[in-house]
Amino acid sequence: MSRLKKIIYAIATLSGTIVGVGLFSLPYMASKTGFFIILGYFLVLGIIVTLVHLIFGKLAIMTPDFKRLPGFARFYLGKWGERISLLSAILGTFGAILAYLIVGGSFLESLLSPVINIKSNLFYTLVYFSLGAVLIFFGIKIIAQIESWGLILFFFVLIAIFIRAYPFIKIENFIPPSGPFNISDFFLPYGAVLFSLWGAALIPEVEEMLGKDKKLLGGIIPVAILIPVIIYIFFIYLILGITGPETTESALTGLRNYLGNGIVALTLLLGILATFTSFITLGLTLKRVFWYDLKIGKNVSWALTCFIPLILFLLGFKSFITVISLVGGALLGVDGILILLMYQKTKSKRTLFLTLPLILIFVTGIIFEITNFLK
Repeated sequence: MSRLKKIIYAIATLSGTIVGVGLFSLPYMASKTGFFIILGYFLVLGIIVTLVHLIFGKLAIMTPDFKRLPGFARFYLGKWGERISLLSAILGTFGAILAYLIVGGSFLESLLSPVINIKSNLFYTLVYFSLGAVLIFFGIKIIAQIESWGLILFFFVLIAIFIRAYPFIKIENFIPPSGPFNISDFFLPYGAVLFSLWGAALIPEVEEMLGKDKKLLGGIIPVAILIPVIIYIFFIYLILGITGPETTESALTGLRNYLGNGIVALTLLLGILATFTSFITLGLTLKRVFWYDLKIGKNVSWALTCFIPLILFLLGFKSFITVISLVGGALLGVDGILILLMYQKTKSKRTLFLTLPLILIFVTGIIFEITNFLK
């Protein structure tokens, strides 16, 4: 493979992994805090996330291959680091699967309820879950392999929506009723934006893809993070500009009042495809963690993977924004701290001026998200 192809493939892999369900939470966040505050979050957290990913990239280059984050934590921090990393990864994946379940069921309800006249979110969520659970049980990977194509199609439809809906976009929709800078909800976007930018788990895989050209990783990471930022800002601009204060938690379901049923139905269909393929991918990944890493039986691993998120949903964890914020702000914050502690192990005390402030930011975010969740 030529160097150019390696670079393109590496950027596409990392960017494609970063862009996920967090996308759908962002317009709602902007409707609460204001468009300019969200832009500020992308600037600040974009820099922080890029630094942490670059640090992890350096660790990946200097560490023997074929490790993932728990393996890195064990290598540098010992068994305690590995256990914390594994627990964070499992809980974070459960949270992400739950988020896909919430938003996927919502999309399915919006798409089908006008047709079959069943108005029950639980019914559509159970249909979405059942189809996904069956595919995860049999380990069918083909649907997960079309994940990137579904996402590409989804964004082509968004461009079509932009062309059609441009007259509906209003400048006043970018300013919430409380004013352009809603300080009362200032910290609300932290977890969601962090979730939407995070792709550290793929850094070792991208490093391995580069083969002998590992030094290219330092240039690939910023570009691979910048691409999702541009996509997110466009998505926020489009959805918020159309729906304004009526923006829903999952973004797409609020479009029906403004656009024709045909284009909304197509958008919802591709939204379902994009979320469903990711739901399968995460489910297969978590099943393998239980099965291969923790030596739990195959069927029990499947049951744990699928039914714990469903049980959480049935127990009342149905707020998409709450789940995304908690996973992003708390669990990904733990991953960030572990990466920084690993880096500190390899360097002198002089690097504390970089790692310590970042650790304090992550700790503050963890405390805020947990406190906010317990309210």
